Amino acid sequence: QVQLVESGGGLVQAGGSLRLSCAASGMTASIRNMRWYRQAPGKQRTLVAAAFAMGTKDYAESVQGRFTISTEGNRNAFYLQMDSLKPEDTATYICNVDTYANLGYRNYWGQGTQVTVSS
Repeated sequence: QVQLVESGGGLVQAGGSLRLSCAASGMTASIRNMRWYRQAPGKQRTLVAAAFAMGTKDYAESVQGRFTISTEGNRNAFYLQMDSLKPEDTATYICNVDTYANLGYRNYWGQGTQVTVSS
């Protein structure tokens, strides 16, 4: 089992920055891929950024060049640095991980942290 807790959300003006954290506990050594999703009211949950076990990273086109995902080597936490924020970035940001243990994959979600960008 892995538990995920997000923090770092808040209210920021357009053009500002926030750094989100996702703290992992439990079987963190089994964590492989790490992702940030976001969901705005009335909209589908969408992938924002991903850091894969092989070391590669990927970003949604809408955040490319503004957001950066980073991880700690011990996989106890990972982060989303968000710069040049826009009102359309307003959403609940949710972290997500894949784990591999006992010859099987599982997927875990955090509860989310609210990010509001004012114009």
